Amino acid sequence: MSDFFITMSDTAFWRFMMASALIMSIVAAGILIPQILLIAFRKKLFDEPDERKIHHSTVPRLGGIAFEPVILFTIFILLVFDVHALRFQLMEELGNNVLSLSICVCSLILLYLVGIADDLIGVKYSAKFVVQIGCGLLFLFGGLYISDLHGLLFLNRLPWWVFWPLTVTLVVFIINAMNLIDGIDGLASGLSGVALGYYGCVFFEIGEYTFALVAFATLGTVIPFFYYNVFGKAEKQQKIFMGDTGSLTIGLILSFLSFRMANVDISADHTCLSRVHPFFLAFCPLLVPCMDVIRVFIHRIRMGNSPFLPDKSHIHHKLLNLGMSQHKAMISILVFSAFFIVVCLILSKIMDPTLLLICCVALYTLLNIWMSKLINKKELENK
Repeated sequence: MSDFFITMSDTAFWRFMMASALIMSIVAAGILIPQILLIAFRKKLFDEPDERKIHHSTVPRLGGIAFEPVILFTIFILLVFDVHALRFQLMEELGNNVLSLSICVCSLILLYLVGIADDLIGVKYSAKFVVQIGCGLLFLFGGLYISDLHGLLFLNRLPWWVFWPLTVTLVVFIINAMNLIDGIDGLASGLSGVALGYYGCVFFEIGEYTFALVAFATLGTVIPFFYYNVFGKAEKQQKIFMGDTGSLTIGLILSFLSFRMANVDISADHTCLSRVHPFFLAFCPLLVPCMDVIRVFIHRIRMGNSPFLPDKSHIHHKLLNLGMSQHKAMISILVFSAFFIVVCLILSKIMDPTLLLICCVALYTLLNIWMSKLINKKELENK
C-alpha cells in the first residue's frame, strides 16, 4: 500500500489528504454529536428559551464541544498516515509552520475551556474578553499580525505600536462577530462553512497545504453540526446549538486562517488570484458578520443602550420580521455572503481598495435601511 502512495504525484497526494480530512472529520463529528446530545438530555444541560431567543423548546447548546477534538484528531491521524505511507510531506509542512500552529492550538485550548465553562455555568463577558485579548497577543508571538494594509485606507507599512493593537483588536472582533451572528439555526455554522470552504480552496490553490488541511478538517466538523442544528427535531431530542464553545472555536480558527492568508505572498503563477488585494483575499468571507456587528453596535449606542446588551437588531432578525422563516433567512444571508466574496475578489483587481471597502459598507447599510423601511411599513399596515 505504501508503494502506491509513494508513486502518487504531489498534487494527487494532497488532494487525497484534503478529501480524507473532510470525510474523516464529517464521520467523527457525526459520531460524537449524537453522544453529546445523549449526555445533555440525561444531565438536563439545556439552553432555556426566553423572550429574546427565537427557539421555544429546550435545546442543548453543547454542540461546540465536538469541534476542537475532532479537528485535532483528524489532523494528527492524517499525520500518522503520512508517516506510514512514507511520504513525510505533511510532517514537513507541519514542521515548517510549527510556530503558528502551536499558537493556534494554545489559543484554541484557552477559548475551548472558557466556552465550556460559559455554556455550563456562565462566564462574565469581561472574563471572556481578557482571554480573547490573550489569544490576540499569542497571535503576535506566532508571527500572525497585520503589518501592511497595502494601500487600504491609504496606509501601507505600519509601525509596531500600530499593528500590535490592530492585530489584537481584529482577533477579538472576528471571534465576537462569529459569536454574535449565531442567532438563528444554521447561520453561524453556514457562514463559517462558506468561509472555511473558501479558505481551504484558496490555500490549496496557492500551495499552503497545512492551512488548507485545517480549513477542510474544520469544515468537515461543521457539516454534521449544521445538519443537527437545522434539521434536527427538538421534540425528538435531535436538535443542538453550538454554544459559546463552538462559536469561540470557529471564530478563532477563522481569525487564524484569515491572518495567515493576509500574510501570504501570492505569486504571478496563480493568475486568478495574483492581482486580488491582500485584505479582500483574506477577509472577504468575514465581511458580512463583521459589518453586521459594527452596524448593530452603532444602532445600540444610538438607542442609548450598551453595545454588548443583546437585542433583536441583527440582519437575521430583520429578515424574520419581514416574514421569512429561519431557514429562508439563513439561506438568504449565506447567498449574500457568497455574492460578497465573488464580487470583492473580482472588483479588488480593478478598484482602489479603500473605495471598494466604502462601497461594500454603503451597500450593506443601504440594504439594512431598505429592510427597516419595509418592516416599518409592514407594522403600520398591521395596526
